[in-house]
Amino acid sequence: LVLALFICPKLSAQTYVKMNALYATVGVINPQLESVISPHSSLSVDITFSPWRRWNGNHSQFGIFMGEYRYYFREATCGWFVGANAAMIVFDLNRPQFWAGGRFISRQSDYGKGFSIAGGISAGWSRHISDRWLFDVAFAFDRVSSWYNRYKKDGDIIMHPQGHEHYVKPDPFNGSLEDIPIKFAVSFGYKIIDPDKKKK
Repeated sequence: LVLALFICPKLSAQTYVKMNALYATVGVINPQLESVISPHSSLSVDITFSPWRRWNGNHSQFGIFMGEYRYYFREATCGWFVGANAAMIVFDLNRPQFWAGGRFISRQSDYGKGFSIAGGISAGWSRHISDRWLFDVAFAFDRVSSWYNRYKKDGDIIMHPQGHEHYVKPDPFNGSLEDIPIKFAVSFGYKIIDPDKKKK
């Protein structure tokens, strides 16, 4: 994101810097940068970082770097949009489970440390609230491939994770493939590059 902030001022495209207000309410940082590339589309990058080593007794630290293409049906940065994204993730957390044990969202009792790559689709809506400010709601659903080690609550590594029962030698390095929601953003953005004003 820092690199994008350095590069974008050298471009002539309309560009917004945004912050996810929804994540901020729980102390998760999610700055975003969106730059218009055509009358109906934009490219954006964002970083999501949870600084919480523990949350309610659970490991809850992770970082996500995401790039996204958006197509707006009305005009770029205004109205409904659909998009595609790709992301890289690192994590140290009790991974969430969806629709497990009769609950929509729950946490695994042990925790994992590792990394993921993800790709998927997104959708949302954006509205200008002044000449420089906009309001943005976005949702992304991705296929996430993860590689990690799992640990018990006391910190001992699990040497025989599920699926490795028949391995000749212990192999703690585990993997998973999941289709899950990866982002929900309610953001406010500020226009940092305005090509129309540069022409005046």
